[in-house]
Amino acid sequence: MAEESKEEPKYTTDEIAHNYKCMGDSVTLINGIIAGTERTLYTTDEKKEIVNKNVNHLEGMKAQDYWTSEDMTAVDKAITDGKGYIA
Repeated sequence: MAEESKEEPKYTTDEIAHNYKCMGDSVTLINGIIAGTERTLYTTDEKKEIVNKNVNHLEGMKAQDYWTSEDMTAVDKAITDGKGYIA
């Protein structure tokens, strides 16, 4: 009889929660830069670079296959708004 193999989860629930929190930090930063309340002493080009990096981070994290019931509404909005900001 073949032995069933159980694959270990890629990430623990704590690691997933940490990753989700980090995504929230990126959302907050993107929203703050767009609103003019974050990185106020930075140049426009520097702000666009930061937003671009955080949008890329959010897209990469959102593409992970371990999400379950996490709400990605704010993430989706930050990606869309961030892309508009750097355009």
